[in-house]
Amino acid sequence: MEYDVVIVGGGPGGLATAIRLKQLAGERNAEISVCVLEKGAELGAHILSGAVMDPGALTELLPDWKETGAPLDTPVTEDRFLFLSQTGARSTPNWMLPACFHNQGNYIVRLGDVVRWLGEQAEALGVDIFPGFAACEVLYTDDGKVRGVATGDVGVARDGSHTPGYQPGMELLARYTIFAEGARGQLGRQLIERYGLDKDADPQSYGIGIKELWEIDPARSQPGLVVHTAGWPLDTDTYGGSFLYHLKDNLVAVGLVVGLDYANPWLSPFEEFQRYKTHPAIRSFFEGGRRIAYGARALTAGGLLSLPKLVFPGGALVGCEAGFMNVSRIKGSHAAIKSGMMAAEAAFDALTADRSHDDLAAYPAAFQQSWLHSELHKARNFKQWFKKGRTIATLMTGVEQLLLRGNVPWTLHRTKPDHACLRPAAECTPIDYPKPDGVLTFDRLSSVFLSNTNHEENQPIHLTLKNPAVPVDVNLARYAGPEARYCPAGVYEFVAGEDGAERLQINAQNCVHCKTCDIKDPTQNIVWVAPQGGEGPVYSGM
Repeated sequence: MEYDVVIVGGGPGGLATAIRLKQLAGERNAEISVCVLEKGAELGAHILSGAVMDPGALTELLPDWKETGAPLDTPVTEDRFLFLSQTGARSTPNWMLPACFHNQGNYIVRLGDVVRWLGEQAEALGVDIFPGFAACEVLYTDDGKVRGVATGDVGVARDGSHTPGYQPGMELLARYTIFAEGARGQLGRQLIERYGLDKDADPQSYGIGIKELWEIDPARSQPGLVVHTAGWPLDTDTYGGSFLYHLKDNLVAVGLVVGLDYANPWLSPFEEFQRYKTHPAIRSFFEGGRRIAYGARALTAGGLLSLPKLVFPGGALVGCEAGFMNVSRIKGSHAAIKSGMMAAEAAFDALTADRSHDDLAAYPAAFQQSWLHSELHKARNFKQWFKKGRTIATLMTGVEQLLLRGNVPWTLHRTKPDHACLRPAAECTPIDYPKPDGVLTFDRLSSVFLSNTNHEENQPIHLTLKNPAVPVDVNLARYAGPEARYCPAGVYEFVAGEDGAERLQINAQNCVHCKTCDIKDPTQNIVWVAPQGGEGPVYSGM
């Protein structure tokens, strides 16, 4: 199949790219064919975010979004920021909060619902959207330019044979291919390496966000309330914090973000999140409520300093594929939409000039002049300060963002990727996590059940090992098997083999596609690849 533009990924960035291309075609009476490939079973199935959304970029893209029914219907009414100790909570007065923590004019959303709505707008403009098709391979011209992608085969058995339901993948060719797979995208990672797009950038930094959706007692519901915390349960040297957002219909989204540059291999982000909910200042929100959904997703946290080169011959990176998230604001959707719009405008101009398969240089040039660049530039040091400890990070964030409003003459760089930050287990203190009570705190398997995750068991495992001996010989021996703790879905466990020796068992059917293993594995031995299209979690408005 041939298109003018193929977009890989049906999230905010990919759909904004598609919508803007079709808008420009309509305004200038041009014919441009556009398709979006989405690996989830439906648009929004793999989307997970907090989320408080800044509507600025959406207003630029679709000025009439309110009139056309966009699901942004819970405006923020109150911000609270708490510093937690194990038993206490200290509230920060609003006048002391930097602008990045103020959410007036923003909306609490279920991002999966927003994405589905964006998909409807795209289809109405004539965009072809193919959910359930995972792009698994980048296609190149003979001289090394991107010419499209290929989707994966389906109906392949674990032994490599073809089942009765076998269908070969498709090649989708394009004059330009835009990659919007989200954080740590499978194909984006390959492109960054192939073209050396990150050679002038700091190593990308990531966090894992673990989230639950609760239906709470109506008497405790406060639609529009935004609560963020720092401190307990994380130690002072570990980056992270929590969010608790009150939506309409007695729903609360609650989650914890843990920086994947943490050092202690005994740390479990999943268990840290569970015990966070037991804090006296937090647990009261959930009394009399019930958990109705669960999920997890990696997020980019390196900001402006970790952005790779955005373009290469034949394509571009947009959204969290590149790392546009503003971690100081805990927001990425507005950045994804804006980056997609700028990429679309550059691609449209190239197409109307009868160009193809070259660098869309106008896209990074437009970004340099945009409000998005200014916003990210002001926040460029936010994550880096946390490597000096929470106290210094809190102080310097106040100095940079509150006193100097982001206009600082200094820039902090980082040189170490997240996986290299893990220390040997013998040098660290084990963490004793309490057992789940099944009411407020839960185990991994009951959580994965709520994510509606499904994978066909008789297929090649999509969590691949470069060297099968490394998990036991290195990770278990040196780091006490961190795979079993950093995975929020119980995919990895060390079990005794027939000879009594331990081996790594991979329960790939549990995978929620968070990509944490691909990022945090200390030996970089695990490589996440897409399973058959349509498989994985099926989130409902997460």
